[in-house]
Amino acid sequence: MNSDQEALAFRETEAEAQTLFDELAGLVPAERRAEYYRVIAHTRTLSPDDEMLRILEAMGVLALLTRETPAEIAAERKSLRKILESSASQANAVEKRMAGYASHLESRLAQLPKELETGLDPPRIAKLLGESLRQCFQQSGLPDTARALDQSCSEMSSVQEKLVNVLREVAHPDIGVIARIRSANDSLLRSMTTRAQQMDNFLVRLEKQVLAIWLPVVATAALALGFALGTWFANERQAASDTSGTVQSQQRLRAPDAPRQVVPLRPAKHH
Repeated sequence: MNSDQEALAFRETEAEAQTLFDELAGLVPAERRAEYYRVIAHTRTLSPDDEMLRILEAMGVLALLTRETPAEIAAERKSLRKILESSASQANAVEKRMAGYASHLESRLAQLPKELETGLDPPRIAKLLGESLRQCFQQSGLPDTARALDQSCSEMSSVQEKLVNVLREVAHPDIGVIARIRSANDSLLRSMTTRAQQMDNFLVRLEKQVLAIWLPVVATAALALGFALGTWFANERQAASDTSGTVQSQQRLRAPDAPRQVVPLRPAKHH
């Protein structure tokens, strides 16, 4: 049972390695693929725990990352730039709307005294008071009319005081509505400017990190790969030469000695 599990695990590891190396084959130039496939054929003979196989897999993953990471960084940078542009356009739209609201409010405040003057028309008020006095005199007499007049005056004074207080609060240069709107608008603009500067700084730092870290890593990986392949080819040639020498020496030792040929002597001719 344990041997079956080990064989199954070895097949799964081999299938994963083949998938990784097949993906790496697309990165190899066409004139180098024959050598690449010879190397891959040798890796299939290695055990799953072989250090050389693990090094090749790690270098393959690193090659895939160096191929795909710059494109992903560029796509992420484009998306961040789009988000920043969208935020800037929204901020401009908000600023325009706030400016429109402020101008509308200023126009309303400019027209408010005229509306108050129209609403507090003295002739109309006098006419209403006169009619009210006449009705009061006709209905209830002088004391009731005096009390009603006093109440009307107090109500008008209260309304006038409230209106003056509201106008002072609205038109105050420090704590008024217009001052608050302007302060909020300035704060929003400062916040958007700070966010834009932070995004630019982040993109610059990210680009510097890529240039400072990934390029040396890729160069080191290429150097290590060249050194490993050179060592492997040298070992293969040495092993092949040693094997051929051993086989020839064994064949010489095992071959039996050839029998010597006896040359018959010709009889001498007598004259």
